[in-house]
Amino acid sequence: MNDRNGANERWPEERFRHLRQMADPDIDEVVARYLKEQPDGSGPLELVKAVVEELGRAKREARAPSGEPPASTIFDALDFAKHLPGWGDDTELLAKGQAVFADYGLYQSAALFCKCLPMAYVEVSSAKVLAGVSNLATHSLTRRVAETGQMLVDVMGLKATGSLRPGGPGHTTAIGLRILHSFVRALVDERFGDHWDTERFGPPVNQELLLATIFDFSVVTWEALESMGVVLTDDQRAAHLYTWSVFGHLMGVEACRERPLTLDDVDPVSERLGRLYESSDEGRRLMARLLEEMEEFMHLGWRKLPRSLVHWVFRDAAHGADRVPELLGVPPAAWWFTALFSAARAAHRRPWLGRPVDGVVRWLMRRAGRHIVVALIDRHSGGQAAFRIPGELARAWRIRQSKTAVKTRELRATVRQKVRAPARKGLVA
Repeated sequence: MNDRNGANERWPEERFRHLRQMADPDIDEVVARYLKEQPDGSGPLELVKAVVEELGRAKREARAPSGEPPASTIFDALDFAKHLPGWGDDTELLAKGQAVFADYGLYQSAALFCKCLPMAYVEVSSAKVLAGVSNLATHSLTRRVAETGQMLVDVMGLKATGSLRPGGPGHTTAIGLRILHSFVRALVDERFGDHWDTERFGPPVNQELLLATIFDFSVVTWEALESMGVVLTDDQRAAHLYTWSVFGHLMGVEACRERPLTLDDVDPVSERLGRLYESSDEGRRLMARLLEEMEEFMHLGWRKLPRSLVHWVFRDAAHGADRVPELLGVPPAAWWFTALFSAARAAHRRPWLGRPVDGVVRWLMRRAGRHIVVALIDRHSGGQAAFRIPGELARAWRIRQSKTAVKTRELRATVRQKVRAPARKGLVA
């Protein structure tokens, strides 16, 4: 891992400019040909929905997308995407990478909401696509979040390295996302036309953003875990990044085409991606809606926990990421959490205080992560792309999925809504 200088040479400014202007020509050519052959009235939006439905069926039946078109038709044309890369068959590294999620999944669930998604919202072109195209296709922000959470489970949560092999859920998810991203580019072209600023943003879901996505689910997640009191070893980080690199290769990420990303790539890439952070109306709306959804999941007295956690995980973040809550208009943390911030900072100067405070923070993070996973299961366990977790994970995370447990949670949610309704009316008034 002593290739720092070589890593800097691999990531010159020119490479990022090239990645920003590059989409995924291999899959885009196949999708463009497919769209051209479709009858009038069958546009990208309808096909996005069809792909989501077929991918959901394929994952439930543990197979590649081979049912109804368009997913099956396009998948069959992707010979280059049906195999792992030559460097991507290290089962030991894959198992270690997946274990990071299995062992710390509740923390990563909190990290998904509190850091990974905000990092996507603070990049303007990503926010524009998420606020526009994704909503058109799903009409639900939490539906989109649930699909992202399911991706984490499919790739990382099964402790089975075969999940990234053809027919496995991780492999199906990667190829499905690649197809969906191509349809999104076609949909943006149809909806925005010349109004999309290609010179500034590059094509939608371009290679720079795809690289940022891989970093969000690896490097950004490690940083969030560390703020929660979970510090991964270099071996764990390297294995985790290797596993996401294999997924990235399948998903068409140019930076993962010839080799996996390594720990030496982390600093130069993170520094460059930090220059993308910018406030936008779309990003602020997405963040506000995400917080609203998250706060519905929280128990009485805990409503402001999500916004507080967002401030927590971004405190002292490197490469300008500490500005993300401000750029997205995140409301102030709860007063009691602000007090916890102060105690945590003081603990660095008083070691005897550090362990109790860290224990409280870790407990809060696990609790928030469990609330989030439970809410996604209860709200999205059915439908075209259901959110489900394996029984092994459910038991490890102490998540009950019986009909009685789900009904009990529904009653509690109803009580929370009734109790909080007067406060909402007062805010509106």
